[in-house]
Amino acid sequence: MSAPETAAPQPAAPRPAPPPPLSRRHRLFAAGFRAIAASRADLWLGPVARGRGLILTFHHVRPDRPDSYDPNGLLAITPDFLDRTLALVRRRGFEIIGLDALPARLAAGGRPFVVLTFDDGYRDNAEHAAPILRRHGAPWTLFVTSDFASGQGRLWWLELEEAIRRLDRVRVPEAGLDLPARQAREKSAAFDRVYRQLRSGPEARLLAVIADLCVEAGLAPGCMAGGLCLSWSELRSLGRDPLVTFGAHTISHPMLAKHDAAVARREIAEGRARIAAELGRPVPHLSYPVGDPTSAGPRDFALARELGFATAVTTRPGHLFAAHADHLHALPRVSVNGHHQTEAALSALLSGVPFLAWNRGRRLNVA
Repeated sequence: MSAPETAAPQPAAPRPAPPPPLSRRHRLFAAGFRAIAASRADLWLGPVARGRGLILTFHHVRPDRPDSYDPNGLLAITPDFLDRTLALVRRRGFEIIGLDALPARLAAGGRPFVVLTFDDGYRDNAEHAAPILRRHGAPWTLFVTSDFASGQGRLWWLELEEAIRRLDRVRVPEAGLDLPARQAREKSAAFDRVYRQLRSGPEARLLAVIADLCVEAGLAPGCMAGGLCLSWSELRSLGRDPLVTFGAHTISHPMLAKHDAAVARREIAEGRARIAAELGRPVPHLSYPVGDPTSAGPRDFALARELGFATAVTTRPGHLFAAHADHLHALPRVSVNGHHQTEAALSALLSGVPFLAWNRGRRLNVA
């Protein structure tokens, strides 16, 4: 009798990359969310902190892809977390309404509401988010950057990520930076340093420096939008879903406050006109790119009002209160952050409690 055959040993499955370590800021956020959950402050402080409603902000919705270098990971949540988010929103008594309905609901009061918004026009919104939103019967707004839908434009934050992924050293002489980038931790640190330096200065310098890093890394600047963002034909197909509203997100996604009024007006007005022409529908809502106080301010709010938008949204964090009915072009939003995909974090955000400290008790932040 011959000896039994022995199966050849199989190689072990590759271990997934460990998630990138959270920054000190995000560790503090996580600790705060846990403290709110443990003390049940979201329940007993919620009636004081919560406004009439809130606008949630999303960017990417896609399956998890563990990566120890993921500097833009805060902009991505999983389809499962979106599903759980919508379920929790309704369990907590919020009604999900469309952005078109917000002005009237804000003025009238009543049952607390949530509005769902998605920025930039990523293809994964149609592939992974839309089926979940459809299953929940949840209306949503997709803010489209017209250059991205045309397959051009600069997704510069993603270009910077990819350039550093490919480089072993990151040199930015203009900012006095010469940083190692061999390991994931070094790459993450380099991204943070370069990002902070560039974001604080003129946008032209930011775009030029990142373009130079892309060329050094063998990446063509402006090449990413075609692969990541919905084309005009894909947007028209998505628009057959009655739950979807399209909003404007400018032509090229500039930080408007860093430009003169003529540039800002053209970006806002022509971005909307291109979307309306391509999709054959009105575009009554605007999202300011980046949207923090260094990127959109009172001048830009006035431009949006003068150009006839029904609403315009920032990324200034906070809930919506009755007084926001007089500031429909400076509306705050609450970001659903990919670093905090937990029920504790979401419950805290829905309660409004974190914004008592964040906004120092202010309900309005429109200056």
